[in-house]
Amino acid sequence: MNILDRKFYHRDTLRVARELLGKKLVRQVNGFELSGMIAETEAYCGQADSACHAHRGKTARNAVMFGKPGHAYVYFTYGMHYMLNLVTEEEENPCAVLIRAILPLTGIEAMKARRKRKGAELSNGPAKLCQALSIDKSLNGWDVTHGSELWVENYKIIPDSKIITTPRIGIDYAKDEHRNAPWRFIYRL
Repeated sequence: MNILDRKFYHRDTLRVARELLGKKLVRQVNGFELSGMIAETEAYCGQADSACHAHRGKTARNAVMFGKPGHAYVYFTYGMHYMLNLVTEEEENPCAVLIRAILPLTGIEAMKARRKRKGAELSNGPAKLCQALSIDKSLNGWDVTHGSELWVENYKIIPDSKIITTPRIGIDYAKDEHRNAPWRFIYRL
């Protein structure tokens, strides 16, 4: 197990978002391991980024983003979905990377049971992967550098030729400059 340390997250958010591709996201539930290779991410770059939850300042909901890098920021959206972000950069600079998709590696049958789906539908979206890996609000603020419950390991290095960058999705409320910024990173199979 080669768990990513705090230094990995204590860097520029765009770099972290790109370099998370190919890493292994691991969730331990009742001693059982569920995991997947991170295949899609989006960067959220602090208060200057109008798409970022911290754009308007610190709230009870986004307070984790203002903390130490290497913590999980898990929030509930649309009254039914959880989303997993990993906090980046220095404290009080609220940046994070949304984990948008994983390619399942271990615990696939358990993921199928949780999702009632298989194939691409198993974890090809941020809410889907949270459901598949049993990630919920109880992990908000979790230190992913400790190697229990939820963590990220080195797994594969993805070459630039296999990475697509696009604008982020689902942020119609953001200013044009942020809505159109190429801050979504996708592993092209």
